Amino acid sequence: MNKLFAAVLLLITPLALHASDAGRFITKVKLPSGQTVVVAEGDFEARSTGSFSLRLYDAASPGDETTFFSAGQIRARDGSIEKVVVVDLVGDQDPEVIVIVRSVGTGGYLSAQAFTIGKQTMAFHSMVEGLPATADPIKALGAANRVPK
Repeated sequence: MNKLFAAVLLLITPLALHASDAGRFITKVKLPSGQTVVVAEGDFEARSTGSFSLRLYDAASPGDETTFFSAGQIRARDGSIEKVVVVDLVGDQDPEVIVIVRSVGTGGYLSAQAFTIGKQTMAFHSMVEGLPATADPIKALGAANRVPK
């Protein structure tokens, strides 16, 4: 019986170690509304390509900020998430959540996707991609969202 247990443990241990995905990007962002958004690269995916998820949680006290799920999305990414920022792109006093991704290949190109957050909703807003490595993706998103006069 002990040999069987040891054999099973040897088979499971590598899976458990891989499951931690220590290098995977994951962060919690608190919004001015009190809501929390969790952004994470996809489980068991390569860091250089795959998907990311955004999960929106209702406002709650510290320690409970991820208890009351209300909306979410899964989007494709070509690169690794570099950072997540909250910015009012369109000047309507409601900030958007922006996920910035840097490509892993030659050039380190940037892309950014913006999401509009409602009381219990999350909607894709806009994106820019193929930006030079030194570009400001927030500025590029802002320019892409300007309404011509």
